[in-house]
Amino acid sequence: MQITLEIPDNIANQLQLQPANISRRFLELIVADNYRKGHIGAAQVRQMLNFSSRWETYEFLKREKAYLPYTEDDLEQDSQAIRNVLSQE
Repeated sequence: MQITLEIPDNIANQLQLQPANISRRFLELIVADNYRKGHIGAAQVRQMLNFSSRWETYEFLKREKAYLPYTEDDLEQDSQAIRNVLSQE
């Protein structure tokens, strides 16, 4: 998909966007926003931005303040899943 976006030069200059990386930056913003909203996962972020590793993906999400932290609820769910697996053995 190709999208055309017009930005006044003075605004682009204020944002310090260079023509060579404007498209990439807007893609990053869209991807980070959709991750933050829970519409896509980290694997999709990695694929969309062509990162070479999940660590690169996590660094990007952290930089964009989109990284969803591991919560106590996550820990409890993981612990319960482990207990369930161990009790089935």
